[in-house]
Amino acid sequence: MSTPTTSFGREAAAAISRSKNEPAWLVASREEAGQLATEINLPKPEKLPLTRWTLDQYGTNRPGQNVSSISDLPAVITALLPEQSGGALIVQHNSSVVFTQLSEELKAQGVILTSLEDAARNHEELFRKYFMTDYAKEEHKLAAVHAALWNGGVFLYVPRNVVIDAPIQALLFADDAEATFMPHVLVVAETNSRFSFVEQVASNLGETSATLLHNSAVEVFAKAGSFVQYAAVHQLDASAIDISYRRAVLDNDARIEWIIGDLHNGNSITDTKSVLKGNGSTSDSKIISIGTGSQRMSLTTQAVHFGRSTESDMITRAVMKEEATAIINGITKIEKGATKANGQQTEKVLMLSPKARGDANPILLIDEDDVKAGHAASVGQVNADQVYYLMSRGISRKEAERLIIHGFLDPVVSEIPLEGLREQLHRILERKLG
Repeated sequence: MSTPTTSFGREAAAAISRSKNEPAWLVASREEAGQLATEINLPKPEKLPLTRWTLDQYGTNRPGQNVSSISDLPAVITALLPEQSGGALIVQHNSSVVFTQLSEELKAQGVILTSLEDAARNHEELFRKYFMTDYAKEEHKLAAVHAALWNGGVFLYVPRNVVIDAPIQALLFADDAEATFMPHVLVVAETNSRFSFVEQVASNLGETSATLLHNSAVEVFAKAGSFVQYAAVHQLDASAIDISYRRAVLDNDARIEWIIGDLHNGNSITDTKSVLKGNGSTSDSKIISIGTGSQRMSLTTQAVHFGRSTESDMITRAVMKEEATAIINGITKIEKGATKANGQQTEKVLMLSPKARGDANPILLIDEDDVKAGHAASVGQVNADQVYYLMSRGISRKEAERLIIHGFLDPVVSEIPLEGLREQLHRILERKLG
């Protein structure tokens, strides 16, 4: 059933929920978020006038066609699956999940991989305990809209002491610019579990005058001693707007590694935040982005330290071409009582055009004395000495610059835990860098 949502509020959100035969408590939750969306304001990222963006085209609920095997997926989707899934794969096509694969071995260990919509029905206790608890609908209008309209999505639950060697893959794909495309990824890593999760967001919209709004969220809950490696690559068309809020909450001695390739071709807001709640928890964030054309981007990375002896490291590297603009924020917050915390951050922007702009804003907010914190930020052009050195070895200027740029981005690209996706990422970089 298709439910238009261009006129949006409490009643529209409730109608969508009822059309999916969702339980009464979820209808009420969406309804409340829909009402809130009419009352609160958009976020206010620095130097980014969101009121000029097309953020009110919420689309229509257009589910994809369910399939029973990978071979039955549309060719445009299978082309984006870089390699065998190792027994764990979930695919969303426009407004719904259409395929899920989980090996019998992982099922036997208690691993759950399903759509978030299915989790709301069949894993209600877990769903309600964690969903939208760290990324709250009250945060701003985009969060409220997401809480009201989310669809498809991913629910991953890894039980205590379970170690998964092969990366778990999720492909979130849109080829209908008028579809509601608002996936939510919810990951729960129980005590001493260990795994990698790879999220790929892509579109193939063709020629269209419509604006696809990808209003997404990620919530990761890492329990004591767990390790979660979360890799994400976004490669949407220029006619799409990419809104991506990522959150992780870490208990004692838990660790998360964010490896993010924000390679969207249109306007975007991304916010990746780790909350180091437990003592000894650690967060390592590596993020790259390339701006082309007239793109406008806001890229924020955050680490909030509550626990003692916590550590965070944030590295953001961006390459800006033509007339693209990026505001890059790194925020390290050390709360009172987080003794022995160590927060470090680095933001680097490489400018390839005199009309491009990249602002790097390192921010340290320290409320405790017995800590370490530091930052580094730079904005500049390709190093002339490096170009000269390579040219002296017989390499053309264009090729020398290409090698330097790839080397600049490699600290993130090389960390992607799927070889096929790394190769795909290199192809995206070549295309965007020209």
